[in-house]
Amino acid sequence: MSTTTSREIREIIREEPVMQRRILEALKAGPLTVPEIAAAIGHPTDEVVFWVMGMRRYGKLREQKDPTDDGYFRYGAVDWEVRA
Repeated sequence: MSTTTSREIREIIREEPVMQRRILEALKAGPLTVPEIAAAIGHPTDEVVFWVMGMRRYGKLREQKDPTDDGYFRYGAVDWEVRA
């Protein structure tokens, strides 16, 4: 398996807790695609994919229903507010 990143996958995944905050900050203005998130936080798209997929898996991000014209899905932050 070949990757376009020069860093090891383990190293990228290890940064997820730190990057979650930056990704959520970027999503405050609304849902973004992975390339848009990468541009907003200044990290390579292939690394952002790992972080976004992890956040999606654990319910911190939600995929929007329809992909953009270029085939990317937009991801939005899940509202964690507890409703009584």
